[in-house]
Amino acid sequence: MTETPNSSPPARRFLMVHGVQHRRPRQHWMWWLTEVLRQRGEQVLYPQFPAPEQPSVDEWIDLLHAELAQLGDQERVVVCHSLGCALWLRAAQTLPQDLHVTRVLLVSPLGDQAFTVANGNEEFKLEHVDRELLAAASARPPHVVVSATDPYAPADPRAWSTALNLECDVLPAAGHVTPADGYGPWPGALAWCLREQTPVSGVTGP
Repeated sequence: MTETPNSSPPARRFLMVHGVQHRRPRQHWMWWLTEVLRQRGEQVLYPQFPAPEQPSVDEWIDLLHAELAQLGDQERVVVCHSLGCALWLRAAQTLPQDLHVTRVLLVSPLGDQAFTVANGNEEFKLEHVDRELLAAASARPPHVVVSATDPYAPADPRAWSTALNLECDVLPAAGHVTPADGYGPWPGALAWCLREQTPVSGVTGP
């Protein structure tokens, strides 16, 4: 899919929120998405969260708040992957109103089995997500994308999403949606960013 750059891009900013053990590899779809959006003249923040192998929830929330504060006062779009989804769910429970955003994409949210000491992310697990607070953190409900073959996903992704009043796209065989699963260029994610196009397609390629 080829996207034609806008002559006058809308006044909006994007924020990429990565997961555990992520150091912004060039092969990752988040890197690709950031570069393609920037080539179109879009404003994109793609910060490196500290100590991704042993993340601290407090440090990650502090950085998330700082990055959200830089999204300006127009359309604010957040794209999360893996532990980044857990970070958003946790942050949304106490997010100040001035840091609320327009829309959020949650790719590969984690099930209970993914929050372990071995994975270094156990403190990110929430026993309860307040649906009203989650809804209030963005002007439109977050949109979930998960793979049917993701070993880290909730056991029943659709039921998990429904419990949070979120729409969910289930990709048939996309693993954890990483470069190892074939997710470098991902036109479906780009279409969501630019036009909020759903369902988000799992088709990859240039």
